[in-house]
Amino acid sequence: MADEIRSLEDLGEATGVATAAPEAPVHVQKLDANGRAYATGKRKDAVSRVWLKPGTGKIVVNEKDFTTYFGRPVLQLIVRQPIMAANRDGQYDIVATVAGGGLSGQAGALRHGISKALTYYEPELRGVLKKGGFLTRDARVVERKKYGKRKARRSFQFSKR
Repeated sequence: MADEIRSLEDLGEATGVATAAPEAPVHVQKLDANGRAYATGKRKDAVSRVWLKPGTGKIVVNEKDFTTYFGRPVLQLIVRQPIMAANRDGQYDIVATVAGGGLSGQAGALRHGISKALTYYEPELRGVLKKGGFLTRDARVVERKKYGKRKARRSFQFSKR
């Protein structure tokens, strides 16, 4: 054994396998024919479809202003979180349709959809939104009811007599 193998590079050269570092995926802008970015967001049973285009910062949900659709300030804050994190307040008009679930799930679905649409329109925002946790789909859903149980895990009340 004339030449010794002391590192992984030497092993690759000895076996003839090239060790090239994998390249990071390149994210490109995804727009439709009208120049809008489209994305779907999900949370619990709610699904939102979001169209994002340059504008004055108007958010319309199911043909209503988002402040009237989401009456509670907490839900309005949840919807605006990705826009504020990306420092793009007042730069995009958002039109969304939301269906299924309750208001809290719909607000979470809309937040997810807005985040994805922002990354489709401006791919360089992906790092900021990913670090904030806005691109991750919250997979928690209601557990199904099992037979022999009153709810998903709650048993019927026990009676000795």
